Amino acid sequence: MTKNDPYAALRFQEFNIFLLMRFLLVFGWSMQFIVIEWQVYSLTKDPWSLALIGLMEFVPAFSMALFAGHIVDQSEKRNLLAICIGAFSLISLGLFLLTWPEVVGEWSTDSILYCIYGLVFFGGFLRSFFGPILFSLIALLVPKNAYPNAATWSSSAWQIASVVGLAFSGFSISWYGVHWSLGIVFTLVFLAFITVFLISKKPILNTKINEPIMQSLKEGLSFVLKTKAILGALTLDMISVLFGGAVILLPVFAQDILTVGSEGFGILRAAPSIGAILTMIATAYIPISKNAGMKLLLAIFGFGISIIIFGLSTSFWISVVALFFSGVTDGVSMVIRQTILQLKTPDHMRGRVASVNSMFVGSSNELGAFESGVTAKLMGTVTAVVFGGSMTLITVITTAIISPTFRKLDLREDFKSK
Repeated sequence: MTKNDPYAALRFQEFNIFLLMRFLLVFGWSMQFIVIEWQVYSLTKDPWSLALIGLMEFVPAFSMALFAGHIVDQSEKRNLLAICIGAFSLISLGLFLLTWPEVVGEWSTDSILYCIYGLVFFGGFLRSFFGPILFSLIALLVPKNAYPNAATWSSSAWQIASVVGLAFSGFSISWYGVHWSLGIVFTLVFLAFITVFLISKKPILNTKINEPIMQSLKEGLSFVLKTKAILGALTLDMISVLFGGAVILLPVFAQDILTVGSEGFGILRAAPSIGAILTMIATAYIPISKNAGMKLLLAIFGFGISIIIFGLSTSFWISVVALFFSGVTDGVSMVIRQTILQLKTPDHMRGRVASVNSMFVGSSNELGAFESGVTAKLMGTVTAVVFGGSMTLITVITTAIISPTFRKLDLREDFKSK
């Protein structure tokens, strides 16, 4: 395996199994989120109902994140992942039943919505575990000198599954309806559950198994706060995701502004992931270690510009292109951030550091969805999206001015040390 081998991580069989499992899981997860967005907005015609989806997932994901990281560092990763996927399959089954007329019968719209929000809440609880488990498991499947390459391919698998799931969800709603689309989701998640058992059980690398939980959480949080490269990357990405969460409003754009129906909705939802996929595949061949800080700043600046263009557009294809470039820039940001985390996190703290990452970035997706829904309700949909993109630009400019150390961040020495 050569130093610059773009397929370094793919030469390990269990990592390929991991990619297949992640693809199936994210495909189903992406479809489920989109189908539920569509169903909830169809029932209510109110952006506030979309905001509540984000809030219901954010609250448990954020509040449980640090505890999940502690549990992951103390546990065997393969079996813990199997438990989480199994529980997630029950959520998918529940949503499938909630959209079956023979089951819900004469239920009121409010009753159905409350049940949907309840299952989404439980999904947020599980989500707090998924990030730390997957991040930690990668390091047990490939050697250290393949970590950056593994991060690239893992992120690419996530994005490919997202784009396929997002695109297919729109067509699936049109072809099969909401109910049977959720049946497809359940099938995909169950296949992921079976696939995970093709990976062998892994050793627990944390030597402090009986460490008090509060001490463990404090150690993980302290490490992130003291490691400026990690803290800077997470903070910058968190703010951009928080204010750039326009995708939650895509049902409004598809149904009421661009009037393109469910198939157009699927294309709009998939466009960012297509851009991100192409970018992340390219980074397997093009090194991103040189001037990583400046590249991250420029990528998030470009993301903000793309979101503003999307918000102002009244043309379907201009909107698609704007979302595509938001994905391109977000892909660069994701690869750089994951590379920083993999290179600078010690093995015994991966779960806790990944949990902080979930708090900063993963949970901000849901909080960003809530923010977008609230601002859309208060300002109007277009104004809310433009406001979010503008706040992203302000954040990037401010970071570049007040943090010259981060602006000059370079990862080439870290690559050499691995």
